[in-house]
Amino acid sequence: MRSDQPGADGLHPLLAGRYSPTAFDPSAAVDDHALALLLEAARWAPSAGNSQPWGFLTTRPGEPEHARVLRHLAPSSTRWATGAGLLVVTLTRRHVGDPLFAYSEFADYDLGQAVAHLTLQAQAMGLAARQFRAFDLDGLTAELRPSPGWEIVSMVAVGRAAGLPAGPRTRRTVTDLRAAPWAPPA
Repeated sequence: MRSDQPGADGLHPLLAGRYSPTAFDPSAAVDDHALALLLEAARWAPSAGNSQPWGFLTTRPGEPEHARVLRHLAPSSTRWATGAGLLVVTLTRRHVGDPLFAYSEFADYDLGQAVAHLTLQAQAMGLAARQFRAFDLDGLTAELRPSPGWEIVSMVAVGRAAGLPAGPRTRRTVTDLRAAPWAPPA
């Protein structure tokens, strides 16, 4: 776990040590118990009106869905994601109630909360998670055919990281986070 990041004093070690690996150890499996804990963490994420508008397709090497998901990865993701012990396709239900009329403007945000919970649970378990969107969305949607009202948003690769990052992560400053969205005064 990396906690040597600048500005990380007082930050919880799970947050300070989290990083997106560029390689996974293909020999490290994510077993059923670990998968259940990851999904349980996502289940407890907050959501607007407790709607919990997220869903996941999980697949591990050797499972039937795995090859169906892998074939839609972009070359940039294929280099590292194929070594992960688990691939998670994330979906959101943007339409609630009558799928033609009721729309949740919070569904993507809520899905992000669930994925963040899954990511931190992975970190607590000694695993790493890398969230990504480098895949053929239209092709994967056609391949998996989600139920009406559900849309694929992103993917998460989970497994044992193969090595640590070469140096400290670069992050925007807290000052920049607070100032960036606002136009300078006239």
